[in-house]
Amino acid sequence: MAIQKQKRIYHLGSLPPFLLVLAGNIKAVDHRWNQHGLGGDNLEGKCRGLHPGPISLLHWSGKGKPWLRLDSRKPCTVDHLWAPYDLYRPATHSLEE
Repeated sequence: MAIQKQKRIYHLGSLPPFLLVLAGNIKAVDHRWNQHGLGGDNLEGKCRGLHPGPISLLHWSGKGKPWLRLDSRKPCTVDHLWAPYDLYRPATHSLEE
């Protein structure tokens, strides 16, 4: 990780070292369990809704993070699901926006 800070040796954030640590010791889960792809860019109209069915994990992959969109007052509909967990949320932000 120290080398990564000095000189970028891989991309994709923390995923490559995470995969190395797991070393194949993973199991597939039903795709309905993980709602992925919520990190679309609202400025480009790429917000996604939730898929039907039980959802246990919301994954804001990509650049469209809910905290950034809420702070910029350009949230996607599902971003408000994350808002209660934002420890740095300004007191002026309403969860009902």
